[in-house]
Amino acid sequence: MKINRLSVFQKNLPLKDPYWLSGGRLKFEVLDATFVKVETDAGITGWGEGTPWGNTYVPAHGPGIRAGIETMAPALLGLDPRQVEHVERAMDLNLPGHLYAKQPIDMACWDIMGQAFDLPIADLLGGKRSTGTPAASSVSSGEPDYMLDIIKSYRDRGYVAHSAKVGGSDTDKDIERIRHLEANRLANEILLYDVNRSWTRREASIVMNAVADLGVTFEQPGETLDDIAQIRSVTTSPISVDESLVTLQDATRIARDGIADVFGIKLNRVGGLTKARRMRDVAIAHGIQIFVMATGGTAMADIEAAHLAQSIPDAFIRACWSCQDMLTVDIAPGSGQRCVNGLITIDDTPGLGIVPDEALLGEPVAVYQIG
Repeated sequence: MKINRLSVFQKNLPLKDPYWLSGGRLKFEVLDATFVKVETDAGITGWGEGTPWGNTYVPAHGPGIRAGIETMAPALLGLDPRQVEHVERAMDLNLPGHLYAKQPIDMACWDIMGQAFDLPIADLLGGKRSTGTPAASSVSSGEPDYMLDIIKSYRDRGYVAHSAKVGGSDTDKDIERIRHLEANRLANEILLYDVNRSWTRREASIVMNAVADLGVTFEQPGETLDDIAQIRSVTTSPISVDESLVTLQDATRIARDGIADVFGIKLNRVGGLTKARRMRDVAIAHGIQIFVMATGGTAMADIEAAHLAQSIPDAFIRACWSCQDMLTVDIAPGSGQRCVNGLITIDDTPGLGIVPDEALLGEPVAVYQIG
């Protein structure tokens, strides 16, 4: 089986409501998504999606994915997509770095492999749990009651996990936010307080020590792993790392040095499932729990994340972020597993298990093919 054609589509994904990152420092209203259709000489087609969270969140942006695919395409045509590590190596050799541009290609290859072997991707990753994964909402930064209202709206849809954005120079306000949300947290709820790198070391130590009695988990409380290691040394709250978890080397350092208790694996950030599964295994081997996330995107991106999440044992999976309910558009109506009653559950459909409606994607912006 060989890749004989790559088609690239661009689609803007408006958010239902404006979204403020931690500390209210960055506003997002539309996501720039790239969809990739990978066709083979065996008649099997795979789909991938790469949707960074805007241009200012991490070093990734929509146009960069499409430029990266243009660079890599000549090296990908003619490869067997089922040999995902050969594809990974070809991408890494022809475009060092730029992991976010590689993730949609990797996703499409896993989709093809699953269809070829008549298995869902979660089973190819080692075997899926019979239980679904709690879907996590993302709660925009704001006043405490505003944030609680967002959580309540997700509760109405069955969500039991929430990533609440805190962070910024007003440490008193962050302490107020956290205590207010914890006072109103239901017994079965998972609340993660996501700082998105916005605290200084001083601000992190003030807030985390002020609420240490609550036992809450903070995500990315500093800019770098060095910052988080220092924050770790002067605080006792559990820590999750996502934005600074980019490579396998990052994962092994976090595990070896005890920098964090939780991995937040962002598939677009780390380059796709092929690289993410290694991070999963490092985490499990070191007793580290895991959140799985797309960086953003449609139900396609959520389902990719859910496949990895459902390959993780119950004791280690915390939740899987769901972005689909934040969008005004659905590019695959009637296709694929969706968030139902707060869970995303992978069924036995081979491959990714979702196919977009090409009429909703429009004409491809680029096509690369053999001959």
